[in-house]
Amino acid sequence: MMQGSSKRWFVLCTKAKNELKVTNRLNEIGIEVYTPTKIEVRQWSDRKKKITIPLLPSMVLVQLLEKEVDLVFQVPGAVRFLFEHGKRASVTNEEVMAMKSYLESTKVEDEKGLAVGDVVKVPVLEEQAVLLSIKGKKCLAQLQKLGVIVSFQLQ
Repeated sequence: MMQGSSKRWFVLCTKAKNELKVTNRLNEIGIEVYTPTKIEVRQWSDRKKKITIPLLPSMVLVQLLEKEVDLVFQVPGAVRFLFEHGKRASVTNEEVMAMKSYLESTKVEDEKGLAVGDVVKVPVLEEQAVLLSIKGKKCLAQLQKLGVIVSFQLQ
């Protein structure tokens, strides 16, 4: 297979706080893009609000052919590609899929009545653990078999 004949994931740098806008604009022109995000509750003086926060500040992942890389600069907010050793930094498809599956599986359904001392199944690991602490949506639990303490987030 020739070097530029298959799509690869590249790291695109964006203007600060423009990751989600650039993601939407790239989707509109038909470019496959992935921006890992998490939902956070932010508090202002008069209210609380759930907002989506990108996990890679000022970066999005775009899947393109080598000859299509200039297309991203049609979108306002796209600045440049990230380079590594003089070449555009690329990410393997397996790494992107692993990131997606990790982000999806680290959230547990928020169950009413969860308390310290309860036995729960830890996402990703699929192991039983005893809850040590619950602070908002963040939990610490000790794995029953290994005794290791892990953290995860309730959804």
